[in-house]
Amino acid sequence: MIHPDQRVGIFIDTQNMYYSARNIFGRRVNFKNIVTDAVGDRKLIRAMAYVVSTKTAEEAPFFDALRKMGIQLQEKELMEYESGHKKADWDVGLAVDVIRMLDMLDVVVIVSGDGDFIPLVEYIQNRGRLVEVRAFRETTSTKLVEAVDQYTNLSENKRRYLIGPKASEETSSPRTPSEKTPPEPEAFFMDAPDEEQEKSRGRRLEF
Repeated sequence: MIHPDQRVGIFIDTQNMYYSARNIFGRRVNFKNIVTDAVGDRKLIRAMAYVVSTKTAEEAPFFDALRKMGIQLQEKELMEYESGHKKADWDVGLAVDVIRMLDMLDVVVIVSGDGDFIPLVEYIQNRGRLVEVRAFRETTSTKLVEAVDQYTNLSENKRRYLIGPKASEETSSPRTPSEKTPPEPEAFFMDAPDEEQEKSRGRRLEF
């Protein structure tokens, strides 16, 4: 099902990947290797990452790192309500971009484990395209795995798809949500490949 003439579009659910890597492994995501391996010897048409910006713009180094990899950013501002609740949801925006680009793609690669993308997967397949998903199995919907044409479990190669100091999961089982996780930064800049981890800001983002 894979051949060099296939035109590939990669769509990265940045929040899903960030929190999966942080909460399960306490590490960062190597987006560069994910994109490289997703394309393989095929033709990359577009790689897009869906990100959230904050008023302090502390996530800027991470955004710059993604752009240097040739990844196009779709950016929206974090919404903050008087109640203190914060929200940033890119599911619909990602789906709309996939649909808009479908005529120029043979394969859609979704980098996310979110089961909410199942209707999108079914639509893409009904249009005669292939759907591949790459995500960490611990936070991937089983129904999503069953729905796609090909699933890659990034947890099977943590050395390639995670960045940061070696954590205990290399020799033991992954962390559970109840276990202590490292302090959380203000925004996604901590995910920047090959960048030194910034000091934690301590304030929690809730989406």
